[in-house]
Amino acid sequence: QELAEFAHKTRIPVTTSLLGLGGFPETDPLSLGMLGMHGFEYTNYAVAQCDLLIGIGARFDDRVTGKPDEFAKRAKKVHIDVDPSSINKTVVVDYPIVGDVKQVLQALNKIVNAPETGEWLKTIEQWRQKYPLTYREKPKLLPQYIVQQISEATRGNAIIATGVGQHQMWAAQYYQFNRPRSLVTSGGLGTMGFGLPAAIGAQFGRPNDVVWDIDGDGSFQMTSQELATAAQHKLPIKIAIMNNGYHGMVRQWQDLFYQSRYAQSEVNHVDFVKLAEAYGCVGIRVEQKGEVRPAIERAMHVSDRPTVLDFLVERSEDCWPMIAPGKSHDQMLGKYEDLKAAGGVPQHRRLEPDEEAKLSLG
Repeated sequence: QELAEFAHKTRIPVTTSLLGLGGFPETDPLSLGMLGMHGFEYTNYAVAQCDLLIGIGARFDDRVTGKPDEFAKRAKKVHIDVDPSSINKTVVVDYPIVGDVKQVLQALNKIVNAPETGEWLKTIEQWRQKYPLTYREKPKLLPQYIVQQISEATRGNAIIATGVGQHQMWAAQYYQFNRPRSLVTSGGLGTMGFGLPAAIGAQFGRPNDVVWDIDGDGSFQMTSQELATAAQHKLPIKIAIMNNGYHGMVRQWQDLFYQSRYAQSEVNHVDFVKLAEAYGCVGIRVEQKGEVRPAIERAMHVSDRPTVLDFLVERSEDCWPMIAPGKSHDQMLGKYEDLKAAGGVPQHRRLEPDEEAKLSLG
């Protein structure tokens, strides 16, 4: 509430880190969504070009900053944090404020005056139109579309848990979070298998809320046995598995930075519908775009046990945009053409045995 008051009073646009999603409603015109490695292109351009950046309770981790000494280098920086050791730890700031952000914002709201941000907001809107968050349609089912449909069906008011990987970033990009703490994800811990037990805990804590676990087939399998716990307690959680047969983010990095030399990134096919039914849960398999929304609606009406939705998605879909490690916010890879120009076009193929042998021999 204090953040919303501050943003509306000053007309300063707001971007959030992964763990800050929902702290400012994404339906608000001043919302820029998520910044960073898989943040929106227009958001990252805004951060790169701004002349004042106010960090509120953020720790400026590497997924947010990219190359730290290039991060918002034109801007004067304010950092508000309750922990003094977090200030100047990664990004050197001009104006440190040590304090609880709620109390600091309450104090600031009494004294701040609105700067002239009209032209700046127009510039950001131009970037938003030029660099929208989008994806290319393909013959097979796409995870981005699935997350959009879950967002629309829940009106952005569900609690969303995730594992770690591409599905986690697609959830952050394409689900519109409107309430604080409605995204339960492991953040910098990078804990695969986090999604299902987190969804179970969220459903116990908020029994009247709708809880979804947006997960990957690799991440889900690390704790899938907890379906037994969810079924035993008749928890109506919904588990949407983006089943592409890969540890998708690992495969994407192997394509981009290791010439498609795949190593331990492909996972065996699992029939998640049979697995769900074996645990006493509802299992639904979805293969076509037209089946997505009916499957989501069916899951939303199950109230006495978990529902597992096995979405068979495009195997080689990548998560864009992306800031490569060690690069700045204005060096995003956002399109296939960008990759081609950078000499990093994904090959999406297995190495032949003789190629593997040559690589193993150096």
